[in-house]
Amino acid sequence: MQIVFAASEAVPFAKTGGLADVVGALPRELARLGHEVSVFLPLYAGVRPHLDKEIKYAVRSITIPFPHRNRFAGIVDGGVREGVRHYFVDCPEFFDREGLYGSDGDTYGDNAERFGLYCRAVLEATKTLGIPDVFHAHDWQAALLPILLRTAYSADPQLKRAASVLTIHNAAYQGWFPPATIDQLLLPWELFTFDKLEHYNTFNCLKGGIVYSDLITTVSQTYAEEVQTPEFGNGLDGALRQRSADLRGILNGVDYSEWDPATDGNLAGHYSPLDLSGKRDCRKDLLHAFGLEVPDQTPVIGICSRFASQKGFDLLEQIAGRLAERDVALVALGTGEPRYEKFFRDFAFANAGRFSVQIRYDEAMAHKIQAGADIFLMPSRFEPCGLNQIYALKYGTIPVVRATGGLDDTVKEWNPAEKSGTGFKFHAYEAQQLLDAIDRALAVFYDKGQLKQLMENGMAQNFSWEAPAREYAAVYEEAARKRD
Repeated sequence: MQIVFAASEAVPFAKTGGLADVVGALPRELARLGHEVSVFLPLYAGVRPHLDKEIKYAVRSITIPFPHRNRFAGIVDGGVREGVRHYFVDCPEFFDREGLYGSDGDTYGDNAERFGLYCRAVLEATKTLGIPDVFHAHDWQAALLPILLRTAYSADPQLKRAASVLTIHNAAYQGWFPPATIDQLLLPWELFTFDKLEHYNTFNCLKGGIVYSDLITTVSQTYAEEVQTPEFGNGLDGALRQRSADLRGILNGVDYSEWDPATDGNLAGHYSPLDLSGKRDCRKDLLHAFGLEVPDQTPVIGICSRFASQKGFDLLEQIAGRLAERDVALVALGTGEPRYEKFFRDFAFANAGRFSVQIRYDEAMAHKIQAGADIFLMPSRFEPCGLNQIYALKYGTIPVVRATGGLDDTVKEWNPAEKSGTGFKFHAYEAQQLLDAIDRALAVFYDKGQLKQLMENGMAQNFSWEAPAREYAAVYEEAARKRD
């Protein structure tokens, strides 16, 4: 099949979260299965260093209509990488900026126009470069593509048989804009109704994508069920229940060529289930990087995350004092909401020598935490898929997670009697349950026989992209049949 990915980020070009990892890895696996895959991304300022010095245009100029004037976009040919062709939508006035979606903590006020232009440019470009069987749109930034495909472009003879699939990576981010966005994007006002794009008097990009896509996917099986409930649907549960027959949950994979303790170039030592000795070197290196010295018998808890309320750090705040009473060390890496950055700084200051935080994002340090920590903490309020717990399993680091979304799908509770399971989970969103799960993990850490078996269980798990890619291929075929 011919598949076009439309997304706002992808590694190695642009990244703010897990979306970039998915769009960087899934197309490669689909190409290995024999599909013809192209990825379209905005040409952000940060993308240019990844391209050849001499920019080559696949399409030199595309006219994109806006009220009162036209804007123009070029399509830069980024070449073929591991079987996947990459194109970049070049519109300097919209994309040649410091951030992807905003700067200094604020979103750009013209994001609707930015990604509206992007989606139109992708559609127009394919009319020259090749119409795909399926457009695969990701999150609200690309959700305008299936909207346009079935409304403004519904009579286009070149595009009318192209199917669309929308993947929701996180339903908390929906692309809300004022009603006047209808005019800004030259869409008919008949779309601004509650059964289409209107959502409590806002123009809702993600809702429109849900309404107009042929099929919808989420990034884990459990999350596909959760988003149809008021607790996790963020106001879109009704729209998703209406499309439940067309909703699929496909668990994200991970790229083990980048995340493998036997070969990871970021680590001080390498190790495998057959020889775990290198993990001690990684632990020593991690503690040095965070300025800590603790005895070998003291377990190291690692956190690598956005510091946001979604991630469950209000629960960690509630148990901080009691956790400090235990013989543990804690290292944390991330940035995010000022409240939680302050919490981690204060926590580290009050417990200097055992707790340390780095308020930044560093990919190499993220690898060091996965390898050097003994326990990895993810107490998320909700987590559509999550990748860090999967990395932790591969690196023999015990995950402690809340049983939600992909965390519930990927971590199995340790059963000492049967020597089965891969980590520890808590269900109710309560601080005491989090502390109890940590204590269960600490108990196993001190029992070296159980610990070795638990580590081996986790490292034996396989969450590669091969199986998810086949599931997506089946979804594409089903979507294409809807357009026949």
